[in-house]
Amino acid sequence: MPDFNVVADVSTTLFTVLNSALTTVGAQAQISDLQGQIQTNPARVTLFLFEVVEDPSAKNRNKVRVAAPLPPPPPPKAIFRKKPPMALLLRYMLTPWSGDPATDHKMLGKVMQTLYDGAMLSGTQLQGNSLTGTDQALKITLSPLTLEERAQVWYAIEKPYRLSVTYEVRVVNLDAVTVETIVPVRQRSTRYLGPEAAQ
Repeated sequence: MPDFNVVADVSTTLFTVLNSALTTVGAQAQISDLQGQIQTNPARVTLFLFEVVEDPSAKNRNKVRVAAPLPPPPPPKAIFRKKPPMALLLRYMLTPWSGDPATDHKMLGKVMQTLYDGAMLSGTQLQGNSLTGTDQALKITLSPLTLEERAQVWYAIEKPYRLSVTYEVRVVNLDAVTVETIVPVRQRSTRYLGPEAAQ
C-alpha cells in the first residue's frame, strides 16, 4: 500500500504526464510552490498543490487484515489488522507562464485536453516508490474555484492574479502504520444461576 511518499508521488505522476504532453507545444511542466520568480523561458505550466484534505467519499471503510509483523513471534492464531488507508483528496492549481497571453491559452488548452482524455491514471502511468507497481488508480477532475476563491489563493501567495485552472485528484490512499493484534477466543463457558439469583 502507498506509504508517506504518496503525496509527492502523485505530484510526480502528474508532472510526468503533463510534461510529456506539453513538449508538443514547446513547453514543460514544473512542480512549484509559486514562490520567487517563475521563469518563462522555456514556457512552463506550474503544478501548485494548494490543499490536501481527507476525502469524505471514502470514509467508514473496514479495517485491513495484514500479515504478522516480525519480530517477535506472534501469539498462536493471532489476527493482525490496521486502520484502513487514510483517503486523501489533493487540489492542484495549474498555471501557464510564457510571457505571451496567446501561448498561455494554448498551453492551458493542452493541459485540459490531456487531463480530460487521461482522467484516470493507473498502471505504468503511476510514478514513485509508493505507487509504481500497485493497483492504485487516480481520478482527476476539473474542479473550478469561484473567482473570489481563486483571488484568495493568489492573495495568500502574494502574487498578482493569473489565469489558471484547478483540479482534484482522488482517491489518494495513505497507508496506516500501527498494527493491532487480536487473539481469537478459544474457549467459552456459560453458567445458569437460576431465578433466585435475580433477587
